[in-house]
Amino acid sequence: MISTDAAAATRTNVLPAVSAANTTAATSEWIDVRRYKGTLSFVVNTGTITGTLAGKLQSATASDGTGAADIAGATHSNVTTASQVRSIQIPATTAPYIKYIGTVTTGPVLISVTLSAHPGLTG
Repeated sequence: MISTDAAAATRTNVLPAVSAANTTAATSEWIDVRRYKGTLSFVVNTGTITGTLAGKLQSATASDGTGAADIAGATHSNVTTASQVRSIQIPATTAPYIKYIGTVTTGPVLISVTLSAHPGLTG
């Protein structure tokens, strides 16, 4: 039997497509993930790139970034060539708020980040 589980997932624009010349431009706002269950999948798409992009996720206890901290192991391999896809998966129960940080070395990089997750109650 073929699973249709992916069809039930919602997609949220975490970082709309942008030409990011620096880390600030490649960093998202805090995303409220309390309504999701299971695994959160952050998909990073890049286009043209000059230099290197390193990506990671941070967690927080509030939408203003209170208690912000890197999530251990929530990184993707560096991007140094055009048209790459990277992803980071974490449990939905990791934290109520999540942020993507793309560290840009010698930008710019064309980047977008999308969250794919299943709605429902966590825990």
